Amino acid sequence: MAWKITKAAKAIPLAKLLAAAQVVMLARRHWHRLEPHERRRLLALVREGHGRPGHLSQRDRAELARLVAKADPRLFAGLVAQRFSPVPLPRRVVRGKRRS
Repeated sequence: MAWKITKAAKAIPLAKLLAAAQVVMLARRHWHRLEPHERRRLLALVREGHGRPGHLSQRDRAELARLVAKADPRLFAGLVAQRFSPVPLPRRVVRGKRRS
């Protein structure tokens, strides 16, 4: 097993591994914005829908949208872009428009 890991590590440059690890750490932070029961429910809805919104009821789609919104994917995308941008990004690009 260690041989496979070593071979895989040699195939992927170190910079790409570090970049992937940073994205995973950011994703983990956003995943943990959900309570454990919400994370379980989100996974159940994704499995039930098989990637197709039409496979879920209107109520389940609304619940899925609420759970995804709570994880704040907009902020996640902005933080990933900020992390890999060679220049500082404006706050509105990273965090989105101000909410009143």
